[in-house]
Amino acid sequence: MEAQLIRGIIPPVTTPFDASGDLDEAALAGQCRWLLQRGVHGVTVAGSTGEGHTLSGDEGQRAASAALRAANGRAPVIAGIIANSTREVVRRGKALAGMGVAALQITPVHYLFRPDDDAMLDFFRSAAEQTGLPVIIYNVVPWSYLAPELLCRILREVPGVIGVKQSAGDLKLLADLLREAPADSVILSAVDAMLYPSFALGAHGAVAAILSAAPAPCVALWDAVARGDHDCARDLHGRLLALWNAINGDNLPACVKYAQILQGCPSGLPRAPMPVADAAQQQAIAAALAALDSTK
Repeated sequence: MEAQLIRGIIPPVTTPFDASGDLDEAALAGQCRWLLQRGVHGVTVAGSTGEGHTLSGDEGQRAASAALRAANGRAPVIAGIIANSTREVVRRGKALAGMGVAALQITPVHYLFRPDDDAMLDFFRSAAEQTGLPVIIYNVVPWSYLAPELLCRILREVPGVIGVKQSAGDLKLLADLLREAPADSVILSAVDAMLYPSFALGAHGAVAAILSAAPAPCVALWDAVARGDHDCARDLHGRLLALWNAINGDNLPACVKYAQILQGCPSGLPRAPMPVADAAQQQAIAAALAALDSTK
Protein backbone atom coordinates (compact mmCIF):
# COMPACT_ATOMS: atom_id res chain seq x y z
CA MET A 1 0.00 0.00 0.00
CA GLU A 2 1.50 3.30 -1.09
CA ALA A 3 1.20 6.20 1.32
CA GLN A 4 -0.59 8.18 -1.41
CA LEU A 5 -3.56 5.78 -1.19
CA ILE A 6 -4.16 6.59 2.49
CA ARG A 7 -6.04 9.86 2.28
CA GLY A 8 -9.21 11.56 3.43
CA ILE A 9 -11.67 10.59 6.15
CA ILE A 10 -10.57 7.37 7.88
CA PRO A 11 -12.70 6.82 11.00
CA PRO A 12 -11.33 4.88 13.96
CA VAL A 13 -13.94 2.16 14.34
CA THR A 14 -15.40 1.68 17.80
CA THR A 15 -15.11 -1.89 19.07
CA PRO A 16 -18.52 -3.36 19.99
CA PHE A 17 -18.56 -5.49 23.13
CA ASP A 18 -21.46 -7.48 24.52
CA ALA A 19 -22.59 -7.49 28.17
CA SER A 20 -19.91 -10.09 28.98
CA GLY A 21 -17.17 -7.92 27.50
CA ASP A 22 -16.69 -10.14 24.44
CA LEU A 23 -15.90 -8.72 21.01
CA ASP A 24 -18.89 -8.65 18.65
CA GLU A 25 -17.33 -9.15 15.21
CA ALA A 26 -20.64 -9.03 13.34
CA ALA A 27 -21.46 -5.64 14.86
CA LEU A 28 -17.97 -4.35 14.03
CA ALA A 29 -18.36 -5.41 10.40
CA GLY A 30 -21.78 -3.79 10.31
CA GLN A 31 -20.33 -0.56 11.64
CA CYS A 32 -17.66 -0.59 8.92
CA ARG A 33 -20.34 -1.00 6.26
CA TRP A 34 -22.33 1.85 7.85
CA LEU A 35 -19.27 4.11 7.73
CA LEU A 36 -18.42 3.21 4.14
CA GLN A 37 -22.01 3.87 3.05
CA ARG A 38 -21.49 7.43 4.31
CA GLY A 39 -18.57 8.00 1.98
CA VAL A 40 -15.53 7.56 4.22
CA HIS A 41 -12.23 6.76 2.53
CA GLY A 42 -11.00 3.99 4.83
CA VAL A 43 -11.29 2.65 8.38
CA THR A 44 -8.95 2.05 11.29
CA VAL A 45 -9.46 -0.68 13.89
CA ALA A 46 -8.04 -1.13 17.41
CA GLY A 47 -7.09 2.49 17.95
CA SER A 48 -7.87 4.55 21.05
CA THR A 49 -11.49 5.14 20.02
CA GLY A 50 -11.65 1.39 19.43
CA GLU A 51 -10.44 0.74 22.99
CA GLY A 52 -7.37 -0.88 21.47
CA HIS A 53 -5.52 -0.70 24.77
CA THR A 54 -7.97 -3.31 26.10
CA LEU A 55 -7.66 -5.73 23.16
CA SER A 56 -5.51 -8.84 23.07
CA GLY A 57 -3.47 -9.58 19.98
CA ASP A 58 -6.03 -12.19 18.92
CA GLU A 59 -8.87 -9.69 19.32
CA GLY A 60 -6.96 -7.16 17.24
CA GLN A 61 -6.66 -9.75 14.46
CA ARG A 62 -10.36 -10.56 14.67
CA ALA A 63 -11.26 -6.88 14.51
CA ALA A 64 -9.04 -6.40 11.45
CA SER A 65 -10.53 -9.48 9.79
CA ALA A 66 -14.09 -8.24 10.35
CA ALA A 67 -13.22 -4.82 8.92
CA LEU A 68 -11.50 -6.34 5.89
CA ARG A 69 -14.52 -8.51 5.16
CA ALA A 70 -16.79 -5.48 5.37
CA ALA A 71 -14.54 -3.28 3.24
CA ASN A 72 -14.10 -6.04 0.65
CA GLY A 73 -11.35 -4.14 -1.13
CA ARG A 74 -13.35 -0.92 -1.47
CA ALA A 75 -11.23 1.08 0.98
CA PRO A 76 -8.02 0.62 2.99
CA VAL A 77 -8.14 -0.88 6.48
CA ILE A 78 -5.49 0.28 8.97
CA ALA A 79 -4.81 -1.94 11.98
CA GLY A 80 -3.85 -0.37 15.29
CA ILE A 81 -1.34 -1.83 17.73
CA ILE A 82 -1.05 -0.46 21.26
CA ALA A 83 1.55 -2.43 23.19
CA ASN A 84 4.46 -1.85 25.55
CA SER A 85 7.42 -3.62 23.95
CA THR A 86 9.09 -4.06 20.59
CA ARG A 87 8.67 -7.82 20.96
CA GLU A 88 4.90 -7.59 21.42
CA VAL A 89 4.40 -5.02 18.65
CA VAL A 90 6.36 -7.18 16.22
CA ARG A 91 4.46 -10.31 17.29
CA ARG A 92 1.12 -8.65 16.72
CA GLY A 93 2.25 -7.05 13.47
CA LYS A 94 3.48 -10.34 12.05
CA ALA A 95 0.12 -11.91 12.87
CA LEU A 96 -1.58 -9.17 10.84
CA ALA A 97 0.81 -9.52 7.88
CA GLY A 98 -0.81 -11.24 4.93
CA MET A 99 -4.35 -10.34 5.98
CA GLY A 100 -4.54 -7.37 3.61
CA VAL A 101 -4.32 -4.42 5.98
CA ALA A 102 -3.00 -1.26 4.35
CA ALA A 103 -0.78 -0.24 7.25
CA LEU A 104 -0.17 -0.56 10.96
CA GLN A 105 -0.97 2.36 13.26
CA ILE A 106 1.47 2.01 16.16
CA THR A 107 1.74 4.07 19.34
CA PRO A 108 5.03 4.68 21.08
CA VAL A 109 5.20 2.51 24.20
CA HIS A 110 2.63 3.90 26.58
CA TYR A 111 3.66 2.74 30.03
CA LEU A 112 5.45 5.09 32.42
CA PHE A 113 9.00 4.98 31.03
CA ARG A 114 9.88 6.73 27.75
CA PRO A 115 12.63 5.35 25.52
CA ASP A 116 15.20 7.91 24.37
CA ASP A 117 15.08 9.16 20.80
CA ASP A 118 17.45 6.53 19.38
CA ALA A 119 15.55 3.73 21.08
CA MET A 120 12.27 5.16 19.80
CA LEU A 121 13.61 5.20 16.25
CA ASP A 122 14.78 1.59 16.62
CA PHE A 123 11.33 0.63 17.96
CA PHE A 124 9.61 1.86 14.81
CA ARG A 125 12.36 0.50 12.57
CA SER A 126 11.91 -2.96 14.06
CA ALA A 127 8.15 -2.77 13.64
CA ALA A 128 8.39 -1.81 9.98
CA GLU A 129 11.24 -4.15 9.01
CA GLN A 130 10.14 -7.25 10.92
CA THR A 131 6.47 -7.08 9.97
CA GLY A 132 6.99 -6.00 6.36
CA LEU A 133 3.99 -3.66 6.66
CA PRO A 134 3.87 0.13 6.29
CA VAL A 135 3.78 1.90 9.65
CA ILE A 136 1.97 5.07 10.69
CA ILE A 137 3.18 6.55 13.97
CA TYR A 138 0.26 7.28 16.28
CA ASN A 139 1.65 10.29 18.14
CA VAL A 140 -0.73 10.40 21.09
CA VAL A 141 0.92 9.34 24.36
CA PRO A 142 1.50 12.49 26.49
CA TRP A 143 4.57 11.29 28.38
CA SER A 144 5.97 9.53 25.32
CA TYR A 145 5.23 12.33 22.89
CA LEU A 146 7.39 12.65 19.77
CA ALA A 147 8.38 16.16 18.68
CA PRO A 148 8.23 17.06 14.98
CA GLU A 149 12.03 16.88 14.77
CA LEU A 150 12.09 13.24 15.90
CA LEU A 151 9.10 12.30 13.79
CA CYS A 152 10.77 13.74 10.69
CA ARG A 153 14.01 11.94 11.53
CA ILE A 154 12.16 8.62 11.72
CA LEU A 155 10.31 9.35 8.47
CA ARG A 156 13.63 10.11 6.73
CA GLU A 157 15.65 7.21 8.16
CA VAL A 158 13.08 4.38 8.24
CA PRO A 159 11.59 3.74 4.78
CA GLY A 160 8.81 1.54 6.16
CA VAL A 161 7.42 4.35 8.29
CA ILE A 162 5.14 6.17 5.86
CA GLY A 163 3.41 8.73 8.03
CA VAL A 164 2.15 10.15 11.29
CA LYS A 165 -1.23 10.46 12.92
CA GLN A 166 -0.78 13.71 14.84
CA SER A 167 -2.96 13.85 17.94
CA ALA A 168 -1.78 16.85 19.95
CA GLY A 169 -4.28 19.63 20.48
CA ASP A 170 -1.69 22.26 19.54
CA LEU A 171 -2.28 23.01 15.87
CA LYS A 172 1.20 24.52 15.55
CA LEU A 173 2.72 21.08 16.08
CA LEU A 174 0.70 19.76 13.16
CA ALA A 175 1.72 22.77 11.07
CA ASP A 176 5.40 22.20 11.89
CA LEU A 177 5.10 18.56 10.93
CA LEU A 178 3.37 19.36 7.63
CA ARG A 179 6.14 21.83 6.83
CA GLU A 180 9.12 19.68 7.78
CA ALA A 181 8.11 16.08 6.95
CA PRO A 182 9.44 14.43 3.76
CA ALA A 183 7.23 15.17 0.80
CA ASP A 184 6.13 11.57 0.35
CA SER A 185 4.89 11.20 3.94
CA VAL A 186 1.22 10.99 4.87
CA ILE A 187 0.30 13.32 7.72
CA LEU A 188 -3.10 12.66 9.27
CA SER A 189 -4.86 14.92 11.76
CA ALA A 190 -6.38 13.65 14.98
CA VAL A 191 -7.01 17.15 16.27
CA ASP A 192 -10.77 16.59 16.45
CA ALA A 193 -11.67 20.16 17.37
CA MET A 194 -9.56 21.58 14.53
CA LEU A 195 -10.20 19.44 11.47
CA TYR A 196 -11.09 22.40 9.28
CA PRO A 197 -7.80 24.26 9.85
CA SER A 198 -5.96 20.92 9.68
CA PHE A 199 -7.31 20.31 6.20
CA ALA A 200 -6.75 23.94 5.18
CA LEU A 201 -3.11 23.60 6.24
CA GLY A 202 -2.72 20.58 3.98
CA ALA A 203 -3.23 17.54 6.20
CA HIS A 204 -3.66 14.50 3.99
CA GLY A 205 -6.68 13.29 5.94
CA ALA A 206 -7.79 12.45 9.44
CA VAL A 207 -8.16 9.52 11.81
CA ALA A 208 -10.12 11.00 14.71
CA ALA A 209 -13.02 10.03 16.98
CA ILE A 210 -15.31 12.74 15.59
CA LEU A 211 -15.21 10.96 12.21
CA SER A 212 -16.81 7.86 13.70
CA ALA A 213 -19.45 9.91 15.52
CA ALA A 214 -20.44 11.93 12.43
CA PRO A 215 -18.94 10.38 9.28
CA ALA A 216 -21.08 12.09 6.64
CA PRO A 217 -20.56 15.66 7.93
CA CYS A 218 -16.82 14.99 8.19
CA VAL A 219 -16.73 13.80 4.58
CA ALA A 220 -18.68 16.94 3.64
CA LEU A 221 -16.09 19.05 5.49
CA TRP A 222 -13.21 17.33 3.68
CA ASP A 223 -14.93 17.84 0.33
CA ALA A 224 -15.72 21.49 1.09
CA VAL A 225 -12.09 22.31 1.82
CA ALA A 226 -10.97 20.39 -1.28
CA ARG A 227 -13.20 22.50 -3.53
CA GLY A 228 -12.33 25.74 -1.73
CA ASP A 229 -15.79 26.31 -0.24
CA HIS A 230 -14.63 27.80 3.05
CA ASP A 231 -18.01 29.25 4.03
CA CYS A 232 -19.46 25.73 4.00
CA ALA A 233 -16.38 24.36 5.75
CA ARG A 234 -16.58 26.93 8.56
CA ASP A 235 -20.25 26.18 9.09
CA LEU A 236 -19.54 22.46 9.35
CA HIS A 237 -16.60 23.16 11.64
CA GLY A 238 -18.83 24.97 14.11
CA ARG A 239 -21.42 22.22 14.21
CA LEU A 240 -18.83 19.48 14.46
CA LEU A 241 -17.12 21.37 17.28
CA ALA A 242 -20.38 21.29 19.24
CA LEU A 243 -20.50 17.51 18.80
CA TRP A 244 -16.85 17.16 19.81
CA ASN A 245 -17.52 19.14 22.98
CA ALA A 246 -20.40 16.76 23.71
CA ILE A 247 -18.46 13.51 23.22
CA ASN A 248 -15.06 14.54 24.56
CA GLY A 249 -14.50 13.02 27.99
CA ASP A 250 -12.80 10.23 29.87
CA ASN A 251 -15.36 7.83 28.37
CA LEU A 252 -14.95 9.16 24.82
CA PRO A 253 -15.32 5.74 23.11
CA ALA A 254 -18.61 5.16 24.95
CA CYS A 255 -19.86 8.59 23.86
CA VAL A 256 -18.94 7.89 20.24
CA LYS A 257 -20.84 4.61 20.47
CA TYR A 258 -23.89 6.45 21.77
CA ALA A 259 -23.72 8.90 18.85
CA GLN A 260 -23.55 5.96 16.45
CA ILE A 261 -26.48 4.20 18.12
CA LEU A 262 -28.62 7.34 17.75
CA GLN A 263 -27.93 7.17 14.01
CA GLY A 264 -28.97 3.53 13.68
CA CYS A 265 -25.55 1.91 13.96
CA PRO A 266 -25.54 -0.75 16.73
CA SER A 267 -22.15 -0.34 18.41
CA GLY A 268 -22.40 -2.38 21.57
CA LEU A 269 -21.07 -1.48 24.98
CA PRO A 270 -17.71 -0.16 26.14
CA ARG A 271 -15.43 -2.66 27.84
CA ALA A 272 -15.45 -2.46 31.63
CA PRO A 273 -14.50 -0.47 33.59
CA MET A 274 -15.35 2.29 31.10
CA PRO A 275 -18.88 3.61 31.83
CA VAL A 276 -21.54 4.22 29.20
CA ALA A 277 -22.52 7.78 28.32
CA ASP A 278 -24.45 9.31 31.21
CA ALA A 279 -27.75 11.17 30.91
CA ALA A 280 -26.18 14.62 30.54
CA GLN A 281 -23.78 13.36 27.87
CA GLN A 282 -26.61 11.64 26.01
CA GLN A 283 -28.66 14.85 25.96
CA ALA A 284 -25.74 16.92 24.68
CA ILE A 285 -24.84 14.36 22.02
CA ALA A 286 -28.43 14.16 20.77
CA ALA A 287 -28.68 17.95 20.51
CA ALA A 288 -25.37 18.25 18.64
CA LEU A 289 -26.35 15.51 16.21
CA ALA A 290 -29.68 17.21 15.55
CA ALA A 291 -27.78 20.34 14.53
CA LEU A 292 -25.75 18.26 12.06
CA ASP A 293 -28.77 16.45 10.63
CA SER A 294 -29.02 18.55 7.50
CA THR A 295 -25.48 17.56 6.44
CA LYS A 296 -26.05 13.79 6.43
